Amino acid sequence: MELLGIITPVLAICVICLVFLLGRKKSRKGERLPPGPTPLPILGNLMQLNLKNIPESLCKLAQEYGPVYTVYFGLKPTVVLHGYEAVKEALIDQGGEFLGRGTFPIISDAQNGHGTWAATQACALTRNQTCKQTGSQRGKLLIHRPALSPLSCTSKGILFSNGETWKEMRRFSLMTLRNFGMGKRTIEEKIREEAQWLVEELRKTKAHPVDPSFIFSSAACNVICSILFRERFEYHDEKFLFLMNLLNANFRQINSPWIQIYNLWPKLMKHLPGEHKSFLKRAKAIKHFILQKVKEHQESLDQSNPQDYIDCFLIKMEQEKQNPTSEFHLENLAVCGSNLFAGGTETTMYTLRYSVLLLMRHPEVQAKVHEEIDRVIGHNQSPSMQDKMKMPYTEAVLHEIQRYSKLFPYSVPHAVIQDTKFRQYIIPKGTTVFPLLSSVLYDSKEFPNPEKFDPGHFLDESGRFRKTDYFVPFSLGKRVCIGEGLARMELFLLLTTILQNFSLKPLVEPKELKTQPVICKIVSIPPPFKLCFIPR
Repeated sequence: MELLGIITPVLAICVICLVFLLGRKKSRKGERLPPGPTPLPILGNLMQLNLKNIPESLCKLAQEYGPVYTVYFGLKPTVVLHGYEAVKEALIDQGGEFLGRGTFPIISDAQNGHGTWAATQACALTRNQTCKQTGSQRGKLLIHRPALSPLSCTSKGILFSNGETWKEMRRFSLMTLRNFGMGKRTIEEKIREEAQWLVEELRKTKAHPVDPSFIFSSAACNVICSILFRERFEYHDEKFLFLMNLLNANFRQINSPWIQIYNLWPKLMKHLPGEHKSFLKRAKAIKHFILQKVKEHQESLDQSNPQDYIDCFLIKMEQEKQNPTSEFHLENLAVCGSNLFAGGTETTMYTLRYSVLLLMRHPEVQAKVHEEIDRVIGHNQSPSMQDKMKMPYTEAVLHEIQRYSKLFPYSVPHAVIQDTKFRQYIIPKGTTVFPLLSSVLYDSKEFPNPEKFDPGHFLDESGRFRKTDYFVPFSLGKRVCIGEGLARMELFLLLTTILQNFSLKPLVEPKELKTQPVICKIVSIPPPFKLCFIPR
C-alpha cells in the first residue's frame, strides 16, 4: 500500500507531462515560434520569472534568447519583443498584423461577464423612452438596439476590443476628444480650472505632511468626468469618494497574485472564491455608474448642442438606429466610458505621484523648474499650453519622469490577427505579444546611464528640448494610447500649476527617498510617501 501511495502521484505527473508534450507538439505543427526557455507542464515558464518584477525577468531572458523570444504563461505561448528595433518592426512596420489585443481574462470577464446584467440595465434605460426629437428641439431618444440581448462574447469598448468594434470605438473616441471644442469650454480650459481647484485643496493641508494620492486622483478624475458627462465633484463628495475607492482598488489589484492566477486559469478561477470576485464587483459598479449618467443624458439631450462624450455617443446611436450591426449601443458606451474613466484617472495620478517624488529626490531639478516657471509664466497668471514651447527644461523633466517611471513596462498585451511571418519565425494567429516598452525607455545607447534620473536625456547641447523615437510610454503604432494627447496636457498643466504655487518638501533627506516601484508587473506602482506642500 505504501508503494502504491508513492507510485500514484508519480504516474499522475507522468500523464500530465505526456499530455502537455503531446499537446505542445500538436500545437507547434506548422509553427516556427521564436526560441525561449523550456516550459514546465501547466506552469509554463512561471518558475523562471520573478513574479514581483516580471519586466526585469523578461529583460534578463532577452540577454540569453535575443530580442524576440517565446515564454509560456501557463499553457499559452507569449512572444516577447525586446528593444526598439524589434518593437518598432512589429508595431509600426508590421502594425497591421500585430493589431490585435492579447487575451486578458479578468478584464474580458469584467466587461462581458456581467453581460446579462448590463443588457438588462441598457434595456431598462430605453424601455420607457419616447422620441420627441424634432429639428433642434430637446427631447428623449428611443434607442433601437435589438441586438443587446444576448450579448456576444466579443470584447466591447476601446482598450480590450478587436476588429470592427475596436476600429469604430477608437475612431469615434479620437474624433470626439479632438473636436471637444464644441461646448462652452475646451479641454484645456477644463484642466486649467481643475488645476486651480487642486491648488486650493493643497492649500488646505497648511504645509502639513500629506499623502497626495487621493488629491491627485480626484483632480484627474474630475477632468475625465467633465469630458464624459460635463460634471465635476467636490473632492470630499460621498459619491466621489466611493468612485475613487473603486478605481484605486481595482488599479492596484490588477498586479495582485489573484489576478495573475485568474488570467492563467480563468475557467477554474471564476468558480472559486478570492480577490478576483471583488475586482469584478467593483468593475460592475463602475459600469452601473456610467449607465446611470447615460440615463440622465437621455432625458435631457439636445441633439443640436452636444456637450460631452456621452451626448455625442447618444447622437451617433440615433443616427445608426436602423443598422442592426451598428457598434453604437449602450453596452459599448458603458464599456468605453469605463475605459476612459479608469484609464484617465489612475494613470495620471500615479504619474503625478512619481513626479513629486522624483522632484523631491532631486531638489536641483525642482529648483530649475521653479526658475523656468517664474521666468516664463510668473505668478500672476495660470500656466497654459502656449507656455510649453518656451519651457524646454520643464518639458525635458516631464519626459524624463515618464521615461524613468515606466508606468506600463510592457504595454497592454498585443496579439497577431493572422499567421504572421516575423523575421525568421512564424507566429500563429491569436498569439499574445508583449512589446517590452521598458527595454526601449531604458536603452543605454539612446539614454546614457538609463537607471539614472536625468532630464539631460531630452536636452541637446544648447539646452533645447530633444525629441526621440525611443520615448514610448504610450506605446507605438495603431494601438498607441488613445488618451496620449490628453495625458500630456494634464501632466504639464497640473504639475506646472502645483510648482508655480508650492515647493515640495520631503519628510526625510532627499537622498533617503526611494524611487523604485514597490510593485512592477503590469503597472509600476511607486512607493508610498508623504510630503509637505510649502506655499511659495
